[in-house]
Amino acid sequence: MPGLVSGKRRVTDLSMCFSDSLEQGTLAHFKGASCLTSKIADDFNSPILPGLPDDVSKYCLALVPRSNFPAMGGVCKRWRSFIRSKEFITVRKLAGMLEEWLYILTVDPEGNGSHWDVLDCFGQKHHELPSMPGPVKVGFGVVVLNGKLLVMAGYAMEDGSRTPSADVYQYDSCLNSWSKLANMKVARSDFACAEVNGMVYVVGGNAADGESLSCAEVYDPDTDKWTLIEGLRRPRWGCFAYGFEGKLYVMGGRSSFTIGNSRFVDVYNTERHTWCEMKNGCVMVTAHAVVGKKLFCIEWRNQRKLSIFNSEDNSWKIVPVPVTGSSSIRFQFGILDGKLLLFSLQEDPGYNTLLYDPNAASGSEWQTSSIKPSGLCLCSVTIEA
Repeated sequence: MPGLVSGKRRVTDLSMCFSDSLEQGTLAHFKGASCLTSKIADDFNSPILPGLPDDVSKYCLALVPRSNFPAMGGVCKRWRSFIRSKEFITVRKLAGMLEEWLYILTVDPEGNGSHWDVLDCFGQKHHELPSMPGPVKVGFGVVVLNGKLLVMAGYAMEDGSRTPSADVYQYDSCLNSWSKLANMKVARSDFACAEVNGMVYVVGGNAADGESLSCAEVYDPDTDKWTLIEGLRRPRWGCFAYGFEGKLYVMGGRSSFTIGNSRFVDVYNTERHTWCEMKNGCVMVTAHAVVGKKLFCIEWRNQRKLSIFNSEDNSWKIVPVPVTGSSSIRFQFGILDGKLLLFSLQEDPGYNTLLYDPNAASGSEWQTSSIKPSGLCLCSVTIEA
């Protein structure tokens, strides 16, 4: 991924950035704070907070604002283990403390690379992500799983050549750190991926020889393993996917380099492990996002209309985008607080971010938003933690 840069340091009592030694479980040292002994830090059997039952202690930690999580992770291994667990997100949710942050991969204004902006629900920038390990990639996939960001496969750019990769890296949004996960079974780029019921599915894409793929696989975070599943009926690349009520929907893209666009929607039932097909999908989708129970798409041929798919009855609705000017100006999507953000891909200070509220009264769905990336948006994800 081009030019991911490390986050800016904040001058506070608790540092927001951590070294590699912290990733290995050593204690972070903070100015003005007494250092805990390594014996306590290494003892997973010691209480989380001395004098309190662990369930009460976990609730106390869950009440801390999200911006302080990386510092908390440096106190001891016991805290760090809890903060990176699924249980931590669950306790935060029960306490009503989940915070939505928007992660936007942007191209630097000078065109010298890219980085991830991190914005809260008010559009305030918190930090930039540390550089992701591994070679720079294009055509990769991104998925949010258990409060973490997975960046998967894509073309690895090394020595002027492009080679499909099977690498998978995970960004822990609570600890502000990257780690390596198990490789995918098949190296690929320009594929569809989505989370369904706590599992990550990848489908199709391009192989090392340039041929389009029909194979599919699934990732289990509990075992850190990828498993091949039944593939598509036909190869597909440049497509996208999303999950709804236990099913994986694969849409858009092409079936090969020579065959035209495909309107077919491949639907995988994750309980029955079977594929079926619908014939009313979108073609050549340039932006897509899921808000609630609906899928929002913009097609290449018409950048001035939102196509909205309702998975409950498999119906489509078309909504005009209230923008004047060239119809060639493209958009990328973001999601915050159940609303859709449209980021213009034209470098023009006069363009504002558009906001579409699907729950607003008729005629009031569209507004402008002050939330704006620092550069052109390549993709974005919303992470609750």
